[in-house]
Amino acid sequence: MHQLTLAEIARGLADKKFSSEELTKTLLARIAQLDPQLNSFISLTEDLALAQAKAADARRANGESGALLGAPIAHKDLFCTQGIRTSCGSKMLDNFKAPYDATVVAKLAAAGAVTLGKTNMDEFAMGSANESSYYGAVKNPWNLEHVPGGSSGGSAAAVAARLLPAATGTDTGGSIRQPAALTNLTGLKPTYGRVSRWGMIAYASSLDQGGPLARTAEDCAILLQGMAGFDPQDSTSIDEPVPDYSAGLNGSLQGLRIGVPKEYFSAGLDPRIAELIHNSIKELEKLGAVIKEISLPNMQHAIPAYYVIAPAEASSNLSRFDGVRFGYRCEDPKNLEDLYKRSRGEGFGPEVQRRIMVGAYALSAGYYDAYYLKAQKIRRLIKNDFMAAFNEVDIILGPTTPNPAWKLGAKNSDPVAAYLEDVYTITANLAGLPGLSMPAGFVDGLPVGVQLLAPYFQEGRLLNVAHQYQLNTDWHTRTPTGF
Repeated sequence: MHQLTLAEIARGLADKKFSSEELTKTLLARIAQLDPQLNSFISLTEDLALAQAKAADARRANGESGALLGAPIAHKDLFCTQGIRTSCGSKMLDNFKAPYDATVVAKLAAAGAVTLGKTNMDEFAMGSANESSYYGAVKNPWNLEHVPGGSSGGSAAAVAARLLPAATGTDTGGSIRQPAALTNLTGLKPTYGRVSRWGMIAYASSLDQGGPLARTAEDCAILLQGMAGFDPQDSTSIDEPVPDYSAGLNGSLQGLRIGVPKEYFSAGLDPRIAELIHNSIKELEKLGAVIKEISLPNMQHAIPAYYVIAPAEASSNLSRFDGVRFGYRCEDPKNLEDLYKRSRGEGFGPEVQRRIMVGAYALSAGYYDAYYLKAQKIRRLIKNDFMAAFNEVDIILGPTTPNPAWKLGAKNSDPVAAYLEDVYTITANLAGLPGLSMPAGFVDGLPVGVQLLAPYFQEGRLLNVAHQYQLNTDWHTRTPTGF
């Protein structure tokens, strides 16, 4: 049963081939057996999962149906879950049990999804490797000596290792798409505002977006259907109708205009990945797509702009973690200043501290105009580049990452080298666009992803292209050895 996709599980439950309770017990046993070598989960929720599975089976017995009814999933550990530890991968929140459910959690639970647990992640979603977690690094199931990508690396590793069919993630600068690429999954970052951020612990509020991680575009369509929609509790949520993503998967690609930015194929891209991207382009041409070279001239400024804006917002968002109201509190503080300093110094890891310091500096008097304001102007130029490109093409295609997964610890002494792994993904967050990564092949036995970007609220178009591509390729069906 562990090899079944979300769509196959929905059909199996509908046909009474197995019950949700049977499936849940099978997957919980598999997690207990295999996850110690991956470290992809922070918390398992066996009692909740079995209760939800029994309830889903009862709902089906009463005539209810639905693609997510009884389907097992997991949540990245920054989605608040009532009464369950929500740690954000940090010592700061190791003892925090959320008093309410995030909107995403509540919506998926209402649809009948079964929550198996909370997945490991980079601390406060800051990282590209899932090595900054307080609970230890996550391992890539394709090679346990390599990173799975981050910050949603726990969700990605768990799905890639067939511990469960799908999981939620969040994407601030590529944190769904990059681990999807490095673990042979399909991962989708929706348009900013498409999925509610209420109850999602914030890193950078103008960039964060929740989305699905699964093995296929079809599964991502099912999970996104349950996650998307307007939420009056989230001031950044957009009241836009949610289409039937699954119904749009089988549209023809005949005449689809695909733009390939020349800036993507620079010296920083592994030539073996470039070859796989060109192979993907040829496959889509066979399906009727028309390829056109385009330019995104301001892409070169994306990383410096992002690494001013994101830390600036992080320094503001993380100021609430002060040892007073909730979270970690230092022992025997001498006074209020000592309480703040030691609680934050002991509760936050080095990567989080680094980004808070950078952000606080960028927002300080005398530097705000020189750094933060200038970065926001560059952000607008990047958005304008995309708007101009989408006047000529329907989607944009390129690599998801410049390199395959690197070895654990290889970039720990050079944070900037890790930041450069986000070069192709962060532009979508700066512009608020939807982006998808899908499997495109292997380099040295490690997976590689191809990225698709579309205009606002065109997630359905991305899923359609990825689904048609996956009907004609088999990269997404490959399973890591031992799993």
